Amino acid sequence: MTELLTAAQMQAIEQAAIRSGEVTGLELMERAGQGVVEAIFEGWPELAQPVESGRGASPSRSPEYLGKDDAPRRAVVLCGPGNNGGDGFVVARLLKERGWAVEVFLYGEPEKLPPDAKVNYERWRKLGSVAPYIEDGESAFALHPAEYRENSLLVDALFGTGLTRPVENFNAFGWVTQITEWRLKGSHRKGGFPAPRVVSIDLPSGVCTDSGELLRSGTPPPDFEEIRADLTVTFHSKKLAHALADGPEQSGKVVVKNIGLKAGQSAELGGVAQSAEPQLMRKRGGHHKYSHGHALLLSGGHGKTGAARLAARGALRIGAGLVTVGSPRSAMMENACQLTAIMLRQIDGPNELDQLLEDRRINAVCLGPGLGLGAETQMLVMSVLKQERGTVLDADALTQFEQNPGVLFEALHGNCVITPHGGEFARLFPDLDEKLNAPATTGPAYSKVDATREAAKRAGCVVLFKGPDTVIAAPNGCCSVNSAHYQRSAPWLATAGSGDVLAGFITGLMARGLSPMQAAETAAYLHVECALNFGPGLIAEDLPEQIPTVLRRLDIP
Repeated sequence: MTELLTAAQMQAIEQAAIRSGEVTGLELMERAGQGVVEAIFEGWPELAQPVESGRGASPSRSPEYLGKDDAPRRAVVLCGPGNNGGDGFVVARLLKERGWAVEVFLYGEPEKLPPDAKVNYERWRKLGSVAPYIEDGESAFALHPAEYRENSLLVDALFGTGLTRPVENFNAFGWVTQITEWRLKGSHRKGGFPAPRVVSIDLPSGVCTDSGELLRSGTPPPDFEEIRADLTVTFHSKKLAHALADGPEQSGKVVVKNIGLKAGQSAELGGVAQSAEPQLMRKRGGHHKYSHGHALLLSGGHGKTGAARLAARGALRIGAGLVTVGSPRSAMMENACQLTAIMLRQIDGPNELDQLLEDRRINAVCLGPGLGLGAETQMLVMSVLKQERGTVLDADALTQFEQNPGVLFEALHGNCVITPHGGEFARLFPDLDEKLNAPATTGPAYSKVDATREAAKRAGCVVLFKGPDTVIAAPNGCCSVNSAHYQRSAPWLATAGSGDVLAGFITGLMARGLSPMQAAETAAYLHVECALNFGPGLIAEDLPEQIPTVLRRLDIP
């Protein structure tokens, strides 16, 4: 699995390497700058072509260059007051040495730069000047809108992973608004001009490393559009923000560059989140259907049966040996008309449910999708939980406890998975939701990973907190993120019933013998893969039908 680090974890890995004598901070900074330049040329090979002699030796401020295809390659590097700014000075120097026209702006005072960043500041000063980013209270960079349009590259080295709160007195919108203006004019101007390529080092400035939230000071102007990097270059490993909240949308394409830090060092830190990946078991020959588990999914009453059938179909397709829908008498005909391979059993109330669960071959139960919010729902949930077999609680089975979540938490056990979306999470964990949505003022923002870990510890079971950045956590602190971003972006999952299918996937995998954490991670991963396999126009019924193709592609028969 791919590690997703916090700012503190990354800093600890770097400092451990420096203390051991393996590398110096200055060497890490040089490698980081080289990695950024490599990523730029790998992403845009045309920029790697040598600049003709005499061209681009200094930035031209003449308007005669505007609109010409042969304008010199130029870069604007915005450096911040920390080591991220030091990386920026390295990038500026390396591009200058290749014949680029480079201008550098510094937010802060040179005398206050950290030692390694100060060394690279001085190295750059032998090649070019440094202008103040802020001058007389204004963004000096933003005062020159016409200078950087043609063939321009903007390198954002302002804050990176070091930012944990909004920066006071920082004109957070000046350069962002300027880039937006370039892009808009470039796309609408007759003949056009290439929009400036924006490269961020580690993270787009203003994004919190640990939460992925945008850290703002002040209110943006009405026509403001958030800056989105075309390319973000980070080092050693991705950070949490590359998978959470606003981070993926702001980051553009993310490239991880090796800067010589040893792999596996983060294992010593503890609390490292991972990206979710599938952990499916192959079906073995010589076994029968009960060898692969029997899943039970409870249906709601008349007119509320579709969600349970979606979940049941998901459980069957994911490989459960048998799947039964438990239905109240009022909905038996409605369910019977639409079920074939899935079995049907009448269940009216907790007593009949208890009788059915005397069959110990039923090893996974799902409650919630379409179950309703009557008093009987709570009794059904409690009846299943006391059996202490694999249990998935979703939708109504969670909402039913919003007035008394403590009752649910006392009944939950280690063989359970609960799957709240944002609203359900807020109802079950209102204090955690409040912390999650509070603006960051000091220190790292409280993240979705933090909230899910704390929720899992409180509930005593695996919590799958749904969203494009689905976070899955166990009571012991193990945590993974299933990010549906970048090449795995699947906006079609925002359709009615997709969450019911996900609950069915988890239930079917638990029936097959996967642990709650493994089942939740694998189901979330396959859920996205099924959406990607189908593409636009997806509806929930399509998701289970993609499983055969997806499993073949993953070589899991």
